Amino acid sequence: MVTMELPLVVGVDGSDSSLDAVDWAVDEAARLGLSLRLVYASLWERYEGGRPSFSIDRPAEEVMAQHIAASCAERARLRNPEVKVSSDVLPDDAVSALLHAAHESFALVTGSRGRGEVAGMLLGSVSLTVAARAVCPVIVVRGGKRNRQGSFGRVVVGLGDSEEGSAAVRFAFREAETRGCALHAVRAWRRPAHEHVDHPLIADDAAGAHEERASALLTDALRDAVRNHPQVEVHRQAAEGPAHKVLLDASSDADLVVVGARRRHGHVGLQLGRVAHALLHHAECPVAVVPQRA
Repeated sequence: MVTMELPLVVGVDGSDSSLDAVDWAVDEAARLGLSLRLVYASLWERYEGGRPSFSIDRPAEEVMAQHIAASCAERARLRNPEVKVSSDVLPDDAVSALLHAAHESFALVTGSRGRGEVAGMLLGSVSLTVAARAVCPVIVVRGGKRNRQGSFGRVVVGLGDSEEGSAAVRFAFREAETRGCALHAVRAWRRPAHEHVDHPLIADDAAGAHEERASALLTDALRDAVRNHPQVEVHRQAAEGPAHKVLLDASSDADLVVVGARRRHGHVGLQLGRVAHALLHHAECPVAVVPQRA
């Protein structure tokens, strides 16, 4: 059992997607021995600032916010009474509230689409922005019911060429260890466009060389984590193809897919690579984006 002082924080808004996030987060908090903090962000105080201080009537938005937070907290307690649950209604927009909470969180958990999002959107703007900017890991709960419930017994971690993987590897191994499941580590490789492949034997030799290099890099990237988590069963795969497609395929029978995201100091825009972006929109299981400081 991993014991942490920082809580697991969940953004809630009453949508079906956020309720899935609450359920997933309760199970995660129980596995890790964490407390759970539910955050509902609302700007009703800003809009109702002119209300007389002696007024006893609360605005409808405030009543709804308090009701949603309380209902989500009750849902969490019913799912697992052993998990310590707290809830907050914050006078802020959802992105700002969650990014601020990230500084005092083990991880942030969100649904894939919020209450106010347009039907048919692949991913809500709040979840995307938080995943691209938070200083702590962000888990976007999406995919099928079996994937969300952890029915496959497999965590997938994707490793690329940049230095964005070490934090993701540590996170993925911790997840596999606490779940008691296997870890599937994937590194995609592709032939250079200029490579000569006219002769079948030359093509086979070249492909073999690329695959061997990818396998060696994968082994190097995992070495420390394998030594620190000897009980985790590790499967390595060097797969030919675009990284986002390889990981999307792997997500179909996974409980969680983990990728890194490089955070550059002083950069205020969205810091999310193509692979993470594709997974957040299309993966068939929950996605963890783990920041790696440059």
